[in-house]
Amino acid sequence: MSDLDRAAAAIRDGDLVVYPTETVYGLGADALDPAAVERVYETKVRDRSNPISLAVPDVDAATSYVRPTERERAFMERFLPGPVTVLCGRREVVPDVLTAGSDRVGVRVPDHDLALTLLERVEPITATSANVSGRPSARRVEDVDEEVKDAASAVLDGGKTGGVESTVVDVASGELHRLGALGDEIETWLADH
Repeated sequence: MSDLDRAAAAIRDGDLVVYPTETVYGLGADALDPAAVERVYETKVRDRSNPISLAVPDVDAATSYVRPTERERAFMERFLPGPVTVLCGRREVVPDVLTAGSDRVGVRVPDHDLALTLLERVEPITATSANVSGRPSARRVEDVDEEVKDAASAVLDGGKTGGVESTVVDVASGELHRLGALGDEIETWLADH
């Protein structure tokens, strides 16, 4: 069984997986399984009021979990896959624990071959950095916090990542919740559309 097969099986079983993205290493679990999402919060020692995004293999797949407006869809088509997290109205299938009770959820389509291959096998998965909250994000597998590695059933090594975290954008309000990669391009697009 390949590392990818092991990782996909682990996610299907409700376990955690460390996986690379073009930004930083992520901590993946079945984003629709409340118990798996709880394990992500526990492992990261993350405040339950801080929502977690979900990752999918492409924009079309995202529509199974969110209801993007026309403008949000146009934005997603322009910037995904890429280092961007787009907030959209969630569908009922997305559990409250993932969104901290919000009616919106962050959507991520990582621009990384290994992450996309994993997502083609199992989706959606949580899209949050593979670190204990408050500690630096990991750009290499060796930098992932030991507590996170110990909690994960599989670790996919994709080499060194880009290091700049994704920009989190609410297209509906035009608000950037976190300025990261492509920030200037995103601000220009929002102003022009």
